[in-house]
Amino acid sequence: MVVFSFVLAAALAAMASLRADRVRGWRRSLNPSASELPDAAFAVGRVVLFGMAGVSVFMAFQLMAASDDVEWSDDELTSAVGQATTALDGASRFGGIYGDDSGFDDEYARMIEDEVVEQGGGDSPQSGVDAVPADANTASGAAYTVTGSGAGTSFCVRVERTRSKGDDYEPPGVAGGAGTVTVPSYKFAVTSVDGDC
Repeated sequence: MVVFSFVLAAALAAMASLRADRVRGWRRSLNPSASELPDAAFAVGRVVLFGMAGVSVFMAFQLMAASDDVEWSDDELTSAVGQATTALDGASRFGGIYGDDSGFDDEYARMIEDEVVEQGGGDSPQSGVDAVPADANTASGAAYTVTGSGAGTSFCVRVERTRSKGDDYEPPGVAGGAGTVTVPSYKFAVTSVDGDC
């Protein structure tokens, strides 16, 4: 659609650039009994055609900007993954109160995808990032192939999770005394390299 808009603009500009006597000659050859067009008609026609060409060029640039907001470029994804890795490295989160590690792959993948989108910046797409888990992932160590729609590059993001008992949370009990449940805290070490995992 962008190419069509530029081609249309070029065609309209070419039509507006035709000399009046050439158009009159074509008109006479096609319809000899037609009345002569005044010079003012050609001036108005040129203004309209150049105006339409300008609108077509404007629309082409708008379409290019819209497609940029929908798809990731290689540079945008590279920058966003690098910044997301830095932001997530050393971060900590609480785990489940029952020590259940099921669903950790989805949690890590969502964490990476959300952080990459957030680090992408205002002109980057707000979606289209996928973190696909590797087959050999465990709750303490996992790897994800991160891609962005439209980008030709991919990254392997590795997440190492270690228990941080000193940061555990112990909510108060029902009567205000000591609680019986401990919410475990975990720290993350995150690295990334170019390519799939």
